[in-house]
Amino acid sequence: MAKLQVAIDLLRIEDAIALATKVSPYIDIIELGTPLIKSEGLSGIRKMKDAFPDKLVLADLKTADAGELEADMAFGAGADYITVLGATGDATIAGAVKSAKAHGKGIVVDTIGVKDRVKRAQEAIALGAEFVELHAGLDEQAEEGYSIQVLIDEAARAGVPVSIAGGVNLGSITAVKQSGVTVAVAGAAIYGAEDPTQAAKELKELLEA
Repeated sequence: MAKLQVAIDLLRIEDAIALATKVSPYIDIIELGTPLIKSEGLSGIRKMKDAFPDKLVLADLKTADAGELEADMAFGAGADYITVLGATGDATIAGAVKSAKAHGKGIVVDTIGVKDRVKRAQEAIALGAEFVELHAGLDEQAEEGYSIQVLIDEAARAGVPVSIAGGVNLGSITAVKQSGVTVAVAGAAIYGAEDPTQAAKELKELLEA
């Protein structure tokens, strides 16, 4: 069954923990978004993991170089997963995977900015990534004509473990699930909702339906 991941793009760890507290009954993976990581650093990872030791914590580092070193830093701070950019070289991904194996953790390769996401997803899994995030970033989502259907179609074709991030909401999550994803990543659909708890509950119910 697919896991539900909340991407928290807030800037203060206190606010992120408060949100995670509201939605944690329905969430499998808590993601500290890149803006939150840049704002709070490694201490933010540690605080989140200490607050939710029973949840998987993903640090969205978007590592582009020094894969093993940055992974060591994040895993040492309590992260269960970190992201490495798919647009970077194979050696960076392989270095991060080496660290993950040493710590008993996992690497997620983020395809933001990658032209052929399906091909890179297959390559990343071969390099040892646990799953690959088919990701349309905020800028891509803002482009005229963007549709999450592109990611859904790619997930169905990939043939490897993937997540989808970029417009997962109540209207799209059933199609996301049917594409065969390992993880569905919801950001604004949860943290931007009037009632984040109810939003997370409804997303989880649709994912498990």
